Amino acid sequence: MTKSLRLTEAAVEQYRREGFLLFPEELFPAGKFQRLKNHFEQLLAALPADKRPENMDVPHFTDPALFEWLFADEVLDLVEPIVGPDIALFSSHFICKPSGDGKRVPWHEDSSYWRDMVQPMEVVTVWLAVDPSTEANGCMKVIPRTHHKGGYSEYEDVDKKLNIFATEIKRHQFDERTAVSCILQPNHCSLHDGRLMHGSEPNRSQVRRCGYTMRYMSTRCRYNAAKYPWHQIYLARGRDHAGNQYADPTVVYGDLMQARVTAGKKVH
Repeated sequence: MTKSLRLTEAAVEQYRREGFLLFPEELFPAGKFQRLKNHFEQLLAALPADKRPENMDVPHFTDPALFEWLFADEVLDLVEPIVGPDIALFSSHFICKPSGDGKRVPWHEDSSYWRDMVQPMEVVTVWLAVDPSTEANGCMKVIPRTHHKGGYSEYEDVDKKLNIFATEIKRHQFDERTAVSCILQPNHCSLHDGRLMHGSEPNRSQVRRCGYTMRYMSTRCRYNAAKYPWHQIYLARGRDHAGNQYADPTVVYGDLMQARVTAGKKVH
C-alpha cells in the first residue's frame, strides 16, 4: 500500500473477517466536511413535503456538486485498500432520521435489494456521519461476520409505516444479541460489506441522525446495465476492467430519476 492509503493491513483484514470497520477519525478536513453538511441542509430544505428525509436516494444523479466529496481522495484512499486502485462509484444515499419520528431500518442486507446488479457482489459502503450517530437517535447496528452467509437471506413483510423498507430478514437467521452499534461522531465513518446484515432503531430522541452512504466497487465487477437501465455507475479512479459504461459526473440526469419512479425503485 502507498502512504496515501488510509487503512492498515490489519484494518483491511478485520474488515474482511467481520464485514465492517469503524473509522473514528475525521474523514474530511473540517472545512470540506462543513461544506458537505451545508449542502445537505440545502437539499433537505428543498425536499417536497410529501417525501420522507430517510429516502434521499442517489442524489448525485441530479446534483453534480456532490462529486466533490464522492470522488475525494480522502474517501477513495479509504476504500482502495479494500477494492483496489480501480474504483467505481456504485451509489450514494442521504438517510436522515428526523428527531422524534425517524423511521426504523429493518434488518437487511444491501445485496438483497441489489440482487444481480453487480457481479461479483463486492460493494463497500462508507457510512459518513453528518450528525452524531448514537444508540439514542438510532445509529446503525451490524451483525458481525454475517456477510459470509452470502447476502441473500429469507425475508418477511413488515409495517411500511414504521419501517423505511417493507421487508426484513426472518429472525431465525441471525442473533440480534450479537449486534454491534456503530456509534460515530460527525465526520467519522464506518465501512461495511454489501452482504452484511444491519439495521437501526427508530429515532425517538430530540437529536436528528443523518448519514451519507457512499458506495464503491472495483471496476473488475460488472454492472448489469441491460437489466437495470434506471441506475448507473461512475468511474471514480483508475480504469475499467469489466467492460462497464460510466456516466458523466458533470451531467444532471433528471430523466433517470424519473425512470426510477416509473420502475418503482424507492430507496437503496
